[in-house]
Amino acid sequence: MNETTSSDKFSDGRALAAPEKLAHIVLRTSRYDKMLDWYQHVFKAHVVYGNDYLSFLTYDEEHHRIAILKVDGLGDPAEGVAGVHHIAFTYKDLRTLLDNYELLKAEGVEPVYVINHGPTTSLYYADPDGNQLEFQVENYATVEESTEFFFSDAFKENPIGVEFDPQELADRLRAGEPEELLKQRPDVGKRGMEGVNLR
Repeated sequence: MNETTSSDKFSDGRALAAPEKLAHIVLRTSRYDKMLDWYQHVFKAHVVYGNDYLSFLTYDEEHHRIAILKVDGLGDPAEGVAGVHHIAFTYKDLRTLLDNYELLKAEGVEPVYVINHGPTTSLYYADPDGNQLEFQVENYATVEESTEFFFSDAFKENPIGVEFDPQELADRLRAGEPEELLKQRPDVGKRGMEGVNLR
């Protein structure tokens, strides 16, 4: 919602405000040690504070970006139920995204889904509990350009995106192809939701 509606304002002129940033996520798990190890490794995060049942981790200047809460006896998450589908994190550039892909792959951590959405080039991973994390890089230089893509004919006929081989992309980047060209979404024509993992 971009416009302020009458219900967003108080009679004295005060109005609802958007948050300044996404601060952190909190995950509950019965795989406490595995989750701690995974997030520290994959995000290059460190524990700011931790005990036997709660840990706060960060990877930047924020006091914590991820909190992990131990709850014994939780069942595995069920597929096909309402809830958060994934959480997305943006990386500096395509080289960083693909270097991470290769390093994680060498350790057996591989994406569950890979796609160029148009505005982003994205690799989706699953943590030890099955939570999906999108690791992405912006395909355009500005937010305005990315937003314009949503109103393009290409997005209208294919709002999902185009799968790609991340290793092939990494090899092409290393061979000298410009990042800007590699991030351009190919035109594959009309596409619906088939093959898209929404569970």
